[in-house]
Parts: sequence; C-alpha cells; structure tokens
Amino acid sequence: MAEENESKVQAAPAAAAAPNAPIASSTPSYPGRSDRNDRGERPRRRRGPDSDGDSRRDDLVEKVIFINRSAKVVKGGRRFSFSALVVAGDRQGRVGLGLGKGTEVSDAIRKGGEGAKSALKGVSLASNTIPHEVYSHFGGAKVLLRPASPGTGLICGKTVRAVVESAGIRDILSKSLGSKNAANVAKATLKALLQLRTRDAILKARGLESRIKKAI
Repeated sequence: MAEENESKVQAAPAAAAAPNAPIASSTPSYPGRSDRNDRGERPRRRRGPDSDGDSRRDDLVEKVIFINRSAKVVKGGRRFSFSALVVAGDRQGRVGLGLGKGTEVSDAIRKGGEGAKSALKGVSLASNTIPHEVYSHFGGAKVLLRPASPGTGLICGKTVRAVVESAGIRDILSKSLGSKNAANVAKATLKALLQLRTRDAILKARGLESRIKKAI
C-alpha cells in the first residue's frame, strides 16, 4: 500500500507538467474584444475639450471678482453668510456676470458661476481690442474704455481686467472715474462692452451697407 501511494504522488507532478495539458484561467475570454480589461469591462472614456462631444460649456472661464461676508446677530450668536460676484466668458466675445449667496464660500461661488454662465451675452470686438471708445456708468461707478494697438496689453484695474479678459480682449486702455465698488465697476464695464458696435453693424442699421457695396 505504501508503494502504491508513493507512485501516485510521483505521477501527479508529471501530469501537471505535461506540455499538452490545458491551462485553467479565471478570466473570461472575449474574442475580438481586445480593449477590455481583466474583468471583461471596457475602459470609460473621459469627455473633455478634446472629445467629439459638445464641450462649449467646458471652455468657459470663471473668475471670482469679489467675496463679501455679512453677519446676522441672533439669540445664540452670529450667523454668517457669503456672497460672491463671479464673471464667466469663453474669451471669444461672450461674457456674463453672476451673484451667488450661501452659508459657505464654496456654495456662493458655485451659485455665482451658474448665474454667470446662464447670463452670457455677446460683445462686438475688433480683433483683440474694442472697435471704438466707450463710456458707461452704473450707480456711482464710471468706466472709460479705449481701444489700444496690438501688444499694449490690459491697462486696467483688477475688476475691469477680469471682465474684459473673460470676453477675449487682450489690448485695451481703461480708467475708473467713480466709485471703487467692485460690483458697480463690473456692471459698468459689462454695460460699456454691450454698447460696442462694429462699423458693419452701424452701416447695416442705417441702411447704407448696400449703397456702399454698389459704389465699390
């Protein structure tokens, strides 16, 4: 009996090492599906600016202009709330402002960004600058914008810079002549940008575009 058991033990590794023996695999095989992982699952594709999907909203740039904190005195102490003024734009002639409020700074910024994205408006530009000089005011804030030659850069304060840069302007001269309130300055700047008109748009509104083409 002992000799028979020893012969069985010696025969087991010989059978396992046989070259034609089938190899057991725990991973399922998927013919023609080489893009799957070990579990047989396909990798998830990330959607971004380089994907084939619509990434227009992903290209928007958000900038926080101002964050304000307010306190309410109650019986148990003080309750703080925050408000954030956010500007959003695609740097291709669309810009918008949004004001968000919340008990946390992150909530206020998120709400302000959503409001800015939903309030995008088109702005008339001339290459990397504005087509003409424009003056606007909102409340006590007064803003003057002037076109600049290529390479000048953004000669303006941080509030005006955030708005014009989000709109896609790279060369501009500006001056804030009134109140320094960030909300009013930003709204005055946006109001000034919305007043811009190109030469072709003015001629079309006056009905002179067709006459000029016939004269040429």
